[in-house]
Amino acid sequence: MAPVDLSPLEKSLLDIAQRGFPLSPRPYATLARQLGTTEDAVLAAFRSLQTQGVVGRIGAVWAQGAVGSSCLAALKVPPARLDAVAACVGAHPEVNHNYERDHPWNLWFVVAARDEAAREAVLDSIAAETGLPLLRLPMEHGHHLDLGFAIDWSPSAAIKENRA
Repeated sequence: MAPVDLSPLEKSLLDIAQRGFPLSPRPYATLARQLGTTEDAVLAAFRSLQTQGVVGRIGAVWAQGAVGSSCLAALKVPPARLDAVAACVGAHPEVNHNYERDHPWNLWFVVAARDEAAREAVLDSIAAETGLPLLRLPMEHGHHLDLGFAIDWSPSAAIKENRA
């Protein structure tokens, strides 16, 4: 992803939204109060982050087994098709994230649906749409992974990242 120029509000929202997204009837208004701005400004900033490709989705991720049915899955994608297949996979609302791995099964994603039948229908649809082998990895044992991380917004961090 190419470097993007983020506003101070966008940076603050990225920091807060990783772990502290409010569970309230009007979460964007709650964030606005916390940051001393307006609900409209928060909504515009999140739209901007999505348009720039910094944020792909804003929504709940449920603990495995708490609600519905989910499954880790992977595809073997030819490198020349990776971007197109990732976009196809990510277009399914039941997919909460997908990512590339350095492995023969190189595109990994999680599907979460209302029940096992709906989950399998999404996986079958992705396999049919892509025409690629699909690996289904249902969870056998649960582990909590904290995917939040501290973001270094200092100018020197941006310089190091651009050199990498």
